[in-house]
Amino acid sequence: MRDPYQVLGVDKKASAAEVKKAFRRLAKKHHPDQNQDDPKAQEKFAEINSAYEILSDEEKRGQFDRGEIDAEGKPKFQGFEGFSGFDPRAASGSGARSYRWSSSGGGGGGGGADDILNDLFGFGGGQTGGFSGFGGQSGGFSGFSGGGARASAQPRGRGEDVSATVAVTLEQIVREEKARVELPTGRTLEISIPAGTRPGRVIRLRGQGWASPTGGPSGDALVTVEFVPHPLFKVDGDTLRLDLPVTLDEAVLGAKVRVPTLTGSGTMTIPARSDGGRVMRLKGKGLPTSVGGHGDLLVSLKIVLPDEIDPEFEALMKRWRETNFYSARGPEFEG
Repeated sequence: MRDPYQVLGVDKKASAAEVKKAFRRLAKKHHPDQNQDDPKAQEKFAEINSAYEILSDEEKRGQFDRGEIDAEGKPKFQGFEGFSGFDPRAASGSGARSYRWSSSGGGGGGGGADDILNDLFGFGGGQTGGFSGFGGQSGGFSGFSGGGARASAQPRGRGEDVSATVAVTLEQIVREEKARVELPTGRTLEISIPAGTRPGRVIRLRGQGWASPTGGPSGDALVTVEFVPHPLFKVDGDTLRLDLPVTLDEAVLGAKVRVPTLTGSGTMTIPARSDGGRVMRLKGKGLPTSVGGHGDLLVSLKIVLPDEIDPEFEALMKRWRETNFYSARGPEFEG
């Protein structure tokens, strides 16, 4: 494997944030799912993961910089300084000393004598056999055990989650259409919006986040749902609200008018002598609910006068005021 700094394209003085940024960029570019026509994509992606595993771990990075481990994270065997040979008889005396090289790198005394050489020569499975130990104070050299590597198993961490936002129209929700979302990983997915979803809801997509740098499960994608503002309808929970313009004669005399809904239009009867602001209900014309069915559509009447007032109409209103005056406001509105 190449130098992990070269693999990620960062300087040896790069900060942890710069290393992480470089990994994300390369992981996105070389992810096998995005390069299905490239037979070397999997190999390249694995190399990037291995490089990040070393440089993202402060201890491993230090060991690599000091030359204690190689680019694959395996300890480098430098030999025993000061030893010109090995005398098994010295191990059985009271002056026998133990040396231990831990699988995480770094040398030191005080380790168990029966796994000294196995830790040193067997880490990573690079040797054909391991030593079983020195037999303590009373025994001698016991020879090869023929066993494989005894490296400590390292937990495979989970990849990081990603966040994204998807904007959906009210028509998409009512028709239960899928919505397209673009993830920071470069993937574009079509997702279902569950019934009862309201603005701000977060939908978790398992395994759609960043890949794990250590071969563990990928993170999740957390998608926040936003509603596209509608020119006619306002959302109030499961209920939709609509302001319906009506003429003065429709409010006074009553009428049948067309009312738009998210699934088309229908006819609604306006009773005679309806006040402006009167609320009428169309059942089942709202948004889908989480327990099945739909909410309602509440229609508020909004009386609209003509753009130009006819002189005859204006004269009629003056006579009405003089002979049939009434107050539309109660005493609570009086100063």
